[in-house]
Amino acid sequence: MVVGSGPNGLAGAIRLAQAGWSVTVLEAADRVGGGLRSTVRDGLIHDDCSAFHPASLGSPFLRTLGLEEHGLVWRWAEVQLAHPLDDGTAAVLRRSVTETASGLGVDGPRWARTFEPLVARVDDLLDDVLGPLIGWPHHPIGMARFGVSALAPAASIARRFPGEHGKALFGGIAAHAFRPLSSPTTAAAGLLLGAMGHAYGWPIAEGGSQSVADALVSKLVSLGGRVETGRRITSLAELGEADVVLLDVSPPAAADIAGDRLPGRVARAYRRYRFGPAAYKVDLAVDGGVPWRAASCRRAGTVHVGGTFAEIGAAEREAVAGRMPERPFVLVGQQYLADPGRSQGEVHPVWAYAHVPHAYTGDATDAVLDQIERFAPGTRERVVSIHRRSPIALMTHNANDVGGDIAGGANTPRQLLARPRLALDPYATGIPGVYLCSASTPPGGGVHGMAGFHAAGSALRRR
Repeated sequence: MVVGSGPNGLAGAIRLAQAGWSVTVLEAADRVGGGLRSTVRDGLIHDDCSAFHPASLGSPFLRTLGLEEHGLVWRWAEVQLAHPLDDGTAAVLRRSVTETASGLGVDGPRWARTFEPLVARVDDLLDDVLGPLIGWPHHPIGMARFGVSALAPAASIARRFPGEHGKALFGGIAAHAFRPLSSPTTAAAGLLLGAMGHAYGWPIAEGGSQSVADALVSKLVSLGGRVETGRRITSLAELGEADVVLLDVSPPAAADIAGDRLPGRVARAYRRYRFGPAAYKVDLAVDGGVPWRAASCRRAGTVHVGGTFAEIGAAEREAVAGRMPERPFVLVGQQYLADPGRSQGEVHPVWAYAHVPHAYTGDATDAVLDQIERFAPGTRERVVSIHRRSPIALMTHNANDVGGDIAGGANTPRQLLARPRLALDPYATGIPGVYLCSASTPPGGGVHGMAGFHAAGSALRRR
């Protein structure tokens, strides 16, 4: 039995089904997918949470499943990522490291030296990074080389760039860690996501991210698995005599479901598990699209809106400290550029969210629009409709987004190494046959399914 149908729950279910097990996935919502769900409003397709999927293409497990045979179609915008600055220019990430470097001026040579070696061995790197970091890596030399830089603060990598464009582009990518850019290990996010952006691009799923979940379900059903929606589980007793249980839920929720069966030391670790800053989600319907000053932004699937590296660092520092930034870091998605079927005529869905404090209760809509308007004057005049999801609304929509944290937990150095607790098997709960497999277990957030894959592997080894 698998509780929760996010990408990790579905990946774990598929691995067990591949091993010949009879598998049932139970989902509390009326649709599968967790953070992969999409919603149609006024004929426009909006992704509810996850939108771009470099980790899906890079996933050592998902890329073996042949999800394209189950209806999944990947699409890419002409520009993977653009990062506008106040002077009207933008730093641009393209699939080619060489093309990216050539557009970064004085920062180009340093960008190439930083990312060419990572891209060359990215598959080996992901084999080690997308799993528990405690243990001997499959590729120790490459992992050691990566680790020297990855353990550093993003700020230390940024200082290597003589100009602002390279700094800003790297800083926006590193900010996906939801941590101050001066914190140790934040370089890892910038290096890994940047390398994946070059190796795989930042693709979107045709028809919405829901298509990824639907393809995973189709794969599971082809192996004899089942999915039941509208089944909220509050106790292990509701699961009958299941030999193996995978819980794709947050650590506190796992403690609630397991109740007195959970060993005391594990229950304490699950209940004190730390969550990080939140996302404040704003879905826009925009007539004619966002009128970015920088032409490259009008061709980019993703736009990082935050200004200079220093500004992004200040905004992340404020959000982690529990204060709403005056100018928050905002991520903008223009998926319709790669998938025009998401639009209605000239009215396009624009996906956006800001990094805000954990469980933030204010309205960040104007802050998001102000940041976009800063680099795209006239945007407000084009907005046809706005749909907001506060951090609490995000949690209501998906219980794993505790306090609006869409990353599965704070990416502190301790929790990067020992999430959800310090253990040789981080997926084991201490209850025979019961395993935790959410993004709160290694390797953390992202649509890669590797937490579910590893949790299922732990179950298979113990059986």
